[in-house]
Formats: sequence, structure tokens, C-alpha cells
Amino acid sequence: MNLRQIHRWTSMVFTATVVVTFVALAQEDPIVWVSYVPLFPLAVLFFTGLYLFTRPYLVRRRERRAA
Repeated sequence: MNLRQIHRWTSMVFTATVVVTFVALAQEDPIVWVSYVPLFPLAVLFFTGLYLFTRPYLVRRRERRAA
């Protein structure tokens, strides 16, 4: 499994955790710690997305140095 697939699957997990959080916080007596559940997938999305964004620029830079 490559990094792009991990990023895609993590985005689905993140979306599901956000929906579950909204449902859990809409209850009469909400469980507040549930609001922290989406933070882990969000952090993974941030770092994988940052890498995927900068990867083309890093490849170009490496190619220029090799030439």
C-alpha cells in the first residue's frame, strides 16, 4: 500500500470520526472526550498531505542537482 492510498483511507476514517463526533455531541448528555477522536486521523492527513504536496518539488530539485 503506497502513501497515496494511506492518505485516501485515512480521509475516509477522518470523515467517519467527524460524523460520529457530531452524533455523540448532539446527545442530551454529550461525552466531551469524543471531540478529540478525529484529531489523530487529522494529524496523519496533515503529514501525508504535506509530503504528497512537496514531493514533486523535491523530485525536481533532485533532478536539477543530478544534471
